[in-house]
Order: sequence, then C-alpha cells, then structure tokens
Amino acid sequence: MRFSHSLGGNVNLTLLRSFFTIVEHGSLSQAAERLHVSQSTLSRQLQALEQEIGAALLERGPGGVALSATGHALFDGMQPVLASFDTVLGEVRRRARGQSEELRIGYLLSAASDYLNPALVALRQTHPEVKVRMLDLSPGEQIAALRKGDIDVGLIGQENGLQSKEFYVRTLAVLPVMVAIPADHKLAAAESVKLGELRKDVFVGAHDGDLPGHNPWVARLCKRAGFRARFVQDADSLTHALALVVTEGAVLLLPDYAAQRPVPGVVFRPLSDTGAKWQLMVAWLRGKTSAPVKVLLATLPTAKRRG
Repeated sequence: MRFSHSLGGNVNLTLLRSFFTIVEHGSLSQAAERLHVSQSTLSRQLQALEQEIGAALLERGPGGVALSATGHALFDGMQPVLASFDTVLGEVRRRARGQSEELRIGYLLSAASDYLNPALVALRQTHPEVKVRMLDLSPGEQIAALRKGDIDVGLIGQENGLQSKEFYVRTLAVLPVMVAIPADHKLAAAESVKLGELRKDVFVGAHDGDLPGHNPWVARLCKRAGFRARFVQDADSLTHALALVVTEGAVLLLPDYAAQRPVPGVVFRPLSDTGAKWQLMVAWLRGKTSAPVKVLLATLPTAKRRG
C-alpha cells in the first residue's frame, strides 16, 4: 500500500519515496521497475516533486542520474524523517495487530519488587523478544501517559479514581493503610492507631497532578471516623511528604508497601479501622490487548489481600 500523506507544505510522501528509489538505483528505468510503474509515470512524479521544491533535484547524464546540490539537501534532510516515519508506522501496525515488540510499564518504585518482578520473569521466559521499558512515574504521570499512549500498563493506587470508561482496570492487591507520624507523637509507641485518634492532627496532602484523588480519599476516611480532615500542605513526592511529617508535625496516610524503609524522625503504624484499605490496581489501554500485555496481566496477582 502506498501512502500519499504530505510532509510539510504540499510535499507528497509517495513522491519522496519515488525520489529516494531513483537515488538508490541511480537510474529511472531501474527505479521504475522496482516501483512497478512505467518510466513515464516515474518521470512525472519526479517533475511534480521538483515543482513543489522549486529546483531540479537530479542531473541527468549518459551514465544515469546524480543528485544536484538541492537534491543532496533534500535526500540528507529527509532520510531520517522517512526512517522515523517507517519505524512509527511499523510499530502502530504491530500494536493494531496486538504484536508490539515493546512493553512500556509505568510503575511506583515501592510496589515494583512485590508485584512486577515475578510477572516480568514470566514474561521474559515466554516472550524473550519483547523489550520491556520501565518508567518510574507518579500515579498522575502514569494516568497522563496512558491517555497519550506513552505507556501500555500502569500500576496505580485506588485513590486516583481511575475511570473504567478510559482504561481497563483490575485490582492486584488490597493492602493495609499505614499512618506516618512524628517520632515524638503521643501515639508513636502504640501498636496500631485508630483514625479517630488523629482528629486533632493535620494531614499531609498531595498535589492532584501527582496523586489524583488522594486528598478526597483521605477526607472520606476521616469523615467515616467522625471528623473533618485538615491538610497542612500538599507534598509533591513521598520524600517531601515524609519530610513534612517531621518538620510540620503532621501525619500521612499511605499503603503499607510505601512504609518499608525506616525514616529518621518518622514512625509507621497500621490503622486499625476495618474500612481503611488501599487497593493497588493495574490499568491498561482499551482496545486490542497485545500478547505481551496479556502475559503480564495473567501473571500479576488478582485481589490479593494483606493485613
């Protein structure tokens, strides 16, 4: 199939491909044979391209054709453009057939080892030809990347309010919720904490672009516990959020996998409220699911509950 897209102005992609074929063979007759068109048709295509460019592209001689100065500029400048076009078009076609050779995964660093690594081992065994590209992105960045088609799969938390109308979504695990509190907090020595005991504390929030829906999720949990959540500041990362716990004497709600490493000045305690659970979810693009994505999804756990 030949494409007649235009690449800038009125320059036609088919004309450019004909020009490149002529240059490759150094002869109109050989290029015409390669393209399965008549030599007169190919000559008209070349003339049309030269008219669009505004200058002669080839110099004709008894030994065939050679590039003019303008032809050299066009050939050298457009070669990487056409190569990129062919690469993108090939990848799009493979994706349309569910045969992509690249799997792009957005993930949360703290969740990768428990949930992604075993699935990636299985993927490598069954599809060694698939190139896996891992992108450590915040949940907000993952959602944006999914919408743009920049990643194929994302590992995202429940508070982000993922819409099943936009993506396919599946729960991987239901996890306990932890609270990060200052080391000198009155509840620091407790084995667990009830959310109601934090009614006088201020909470660390999150920017909606990084953790969409996080603050409303915290607010809903607090409302169930009988009080209204107050937020001291929105953090732009987990490191920033934990720093605010220390510097502002605030508290932070987070899933248990994000509370595995000790942090100076911070104590992690489980919430004992039965309704305080956090879901880790996998989201992927709607449409035809590629074979590598299917293998990854089949290997990832489903609704595994901890705590």
